[in-house]
Amino acid sequence: MELRQLRAFVAVASAGTVSAAAQRLELSPATVSEHVRSLETSLGVVLFDRKPTGMELAERGRLLLPEARRLLDQAESIRRLVSDERTRFTVGALETLVATRLPAVVARLGDRRPDVDLAVRSLMRQPMVRAVSDGSLDAGLLLDTGPALGTLGFDGGDLSFADIDTVRLYLVARPGQTARDDVLLVTPPGCSFRMAADRLLGTTGRRLEFDSVSTIRAWVTQGLGVALLPDFVVSGDLADGTLVALPVPESAELALRVVWRTDREDALREVLYAMAA
Repeated sequence: MELRQLRAFVAVASAGTVSAAAQRLELSPATVSEHVRSLETSLGVVLFDRKPTGMELAERGRLLLPEARRLLDQAESIRRLVSDERTRFTVGALETLVATRLPAVVARLGDRRPDVDLAVRSLMRQPMVRAVSDGSLDAGLLLDTGPALGTLGFDGGDLSFADIDTVRLYLVARPGQTARDDVLLVTPPGCSFRMAADRLLGTTGRRLEFDSVSTIRAWVTQGLGVALLPDFVVSGDLADGTLVALPVPESAELALRVVWRTDREDALREVLYAMAA
């Protein structure tokens, strides 16, 4: 086995097609196909079922995939060790978290692991989960609730996670208004805050949808509706009395979670622990 063969195998397994894997590796499709065939020949097994829609892992391929990823991580660690190259760690997060919660995580990581160069990508949740799953991201930061990833109402994939903080949600209104009398201002379906609103407040009643939580906050402060918004958006308004918090049926808290691919935990453990400390 050669590392280039394992890289081609992992890329095809993640991308699902030779052409997509070749683009990711910046190689020709013919070269990627040859690496996979050579690996199969050297092992004496079939790793993929070739189908018209793409490459699907065969039984032996599913056995090899986590071990191949582990070997590639170890090889990369060795290369960095002997070359004195700094560790590069790429994390994805929702845009609202990049602006409000990620800075504290980055500061924690910088204090504990000054040898790590951090890169940040702003992504919607499902693309971010897919990027963590296929290895494009080392980890992701998202909002969720419950004992399992995706309990809030989304597909969390087969990832590991750790809760590193909480985000409190407040049902807010201008003083003198009530939730019963006013339209509920919400973010689009699929947004964490919309999912939380559906769970806590139900899906009936008058609603008005906006793409931005800052826009929703502005409308609420002008008395044009009520909304379930995170603490980092409305804490100042609640403190100075511009907005008031209305009662909600149950505790309105979301978990701030860092997610990663389980088979990469050994390679990422120290950085993940530094983020979550």
